[in-house]
Amino acid sequence: MSTIEQSPPAPGGGTPPPAPGAAPARRRGGAAGDVLWTVVPYAASVLLAFVVGGVVIAAMGYSATDALRAVLTSSFESRFGMVETLHKWVPIVLCAYAFALPLATGKFNIGAEGQLLLGATGGAAIGITFSDLPAILLLPATLVAGVLAGALWAGIAAVLLVRFRVNEVLSTVLLNFVSFKVIDWVATKVWPDAGAGHPATTPVGEGARLPLIGEAPGLHSGVLLVVALAIFIAVGMRFTPTGFEMRAVGANPRASLVNGVRTTRLAGAGLVLGGAAAGLAGAIDVAGLHGRMLEGMQSNFLILGIIVGLMARGSMLALPFVAFGIAVLEFGAGTMQLVAAVPVEMVLVIEALILLFLLLSDLARNRLRGAA
Repeated sequence: MSTIEQSPPAPGGGTPPPAPGAAPARRRGGAAGDVLWTVVPYAASVLLAFVVGGVVIAAMGYSATDALRAVLTSSFESRFGMVETLHKWVPIVLCAYAFALPLATGKFNIGAEGQLLLGATGGAAIGITFSDLPAILLLPATLVAGVLAGALWAGIAAVLLVRFRVNEVLSTVLLNFVSFKVIDWVATKVWPDAGAGHPATTPVGEGARLPLIGEAPGLHSGVLLVVALAIFIAVGMRFTPTGFEMRAVGANPRASLVNGVRTTRLAGAGLVLGGAAAGLAGAIDVAGLHGRMLEGMQSNFLILGIIVGLMARGSMLALPFVAFGIAVLEFGAGTMQLVAAVPVEMVLVIEALILLFLLLSDLARNRLRGAA
């Protein structure tokens, strides 16, 4: 691939604009200043979101103290809580990558929902069709099938973008609705399980199930796979030529094009990589949790992935940790409803408030820097 030597100045002599969601440029004050400018907005945004959320909960007639305590602590009070939180973390972080990898090139993948479902369908298809194979063959094939199915589904949007200049937001959103019909057909016509009580496929073979770690309730080993993938993505985006070019395209596509980078193709590749991540999420949920593909398994992972991707501000290193924080809130939502009778949707309000305050902090900081 081409090496980008220098980006031309932006019109007016300023610096090129950052990529959407990208981390801010290094400021005066060195590493300590960078840490301060990163940590303080996050801490303030979380604090303000919980204060506002607590006020809303109290105004609704519930106990804000009991509700917020349940949300924040339930993941850490038992082995079951931590295992379930990590199981939620897997699809959240992978759907966040599905959004953040294309975002690095300046493109918006809003199709993680459909890509996850197609990945689950691909994984289930292999796990059911070849159920007699030994685990050493069937499990990797199940996961690879999920990755390929998600990548191919996102590849439709990538081709439409690269060849026909179709906006990726429009194509990925519309493909979500097509995926709903696909999985309904698979669950009710191809491999239906009449005894499931819900549109779902028959179970995959035992060889397609992820092994569990530790005593009951066991943690499925897909968590370790995602940890390894997170390290690989963080290193790849930071230290490889392809990662550098993806970030450069997002920061200044015109300068990248001048320096020989095929910007549109690289953006299409970002969409495919994002689809592969979401497809892996679907396959892992089939192999590790459900043992089958079922309608509705995508939950609200699309919106959570977008929230995490925006909160991470383009940092592939920070993204898994942000996703874990959101997974803690998501698990705590159920406990909050049991303990304080607060609707689980309140947690989504708090998550949205965190993102809103974080974006407002960016706006305030940019204005302060402009006035300095």
